[in-house]
Amino acid sequence: MTNKVTAVTPGKEGFSLKDRVAIVTGAGAGLGRSYAIALAARGAKVLVNDLGSALDGVGGDTSPADMVVAEILAHGGQAAANYTSVASADGGEEIVNHAISEFGGVDIVVNNAGNMRLSSFAKLDVRTISDVLDVHLGGAFYVTKPAYLVMMEQKRGRIIFTTSGLGVFGIYGADVYAAAKGGIGGLLTVLALEGERHGIRVNGVAPMARTRMSGDDLYSALPDEYVGSEHVAPVVEYFAADECTVNGEVWSVGAGSVSRLFSARTKGYFKHPGAQGQVTAEDLAAHLAEISDVTAFSQPANWLAEWDEVVQMFQSQ
Repeated sequence: MTNKVTAVTPGKEGFSLKDRVAIVTGAGAGLGRSYAIALAARGAKVLVNDLGSALDGVGGDTSPADMVVAEILAHGGQAAANYTSVASADGGEEIVNHAISEFGGVDIVVNNAGNMRLSSFAKLDVRTISDVLDVHLGGAFYVTKPAYLVMMEQKRGRIIFTTSGLGVFGIYGADVYAAAKGGIGGLLTVLALEGERHGIRVNGVAPMARTRMSGDDLYSALPDEYVGSEHVAPVVEYFAADECTVNGEVWSVGAGSVSRLFSARTKGYFKHPGAQGQVTAEDLAAHLAEISDVTAFSQPANWLAEWDEVVQMFQSQ
């Protein structure tokens, strides 16, 4: 399905990103392409980054990024192409510097670049582990770090990470991919805490859409027109907008469904080590239902808040 850049009248038809500069990595096709086009439609100046590699990350081709830029320009938007790999610190610096030299700054970063190498854990090789982690998790660090420093100075910014339900719920053969996405989730959580004081909001999107990376079989239960990447892009638009009020959240998005994925702590089981003695392995077996019961849970704001819950239980008995 072809995404069209449509004009958005600031203040009348929705959120405006006029004069904002956005970097979208992995924007030559699929989800990244939809994000770049959607942000441009909102008025953003978009650096379309794509190495143009094969699905496994091998090779390079300038045409994917060039075609997305051409489409944005044809519809009156502003965009430039960048072909640098995200998988190194130097590459991340170059991408951010390109956005600054081309458009005068950086306000929005959408970390979308990725590769896919499925393998059962028993058959994993070291090269596959490093290649996938370098692009997904390393790339998220390498591009975000220099952009974050710019955002700190201007006291404003939006950082959007691409996570995945595979990193939360899993699927056979996606060990390294899931580990990378899980790592991004941890980075997102901490960076949201650190960035908030600087006017920087950090959120994540966990897409469910048919793309080159996902293949056709996963989404065959629904018609093509309902599982395209254009159904995910509105969440990125919202996270990029000044009007976005959420921070540190991950939204699972696809086929009209938008849900929050979150970490929580069950009420669990407590045994006072002073009054009742140390917890034993036998205690855990006996109280497994309480430990696993998800009907009562809390969502600590950070790790210190979680520890405070334990302290309060200790002191209340």
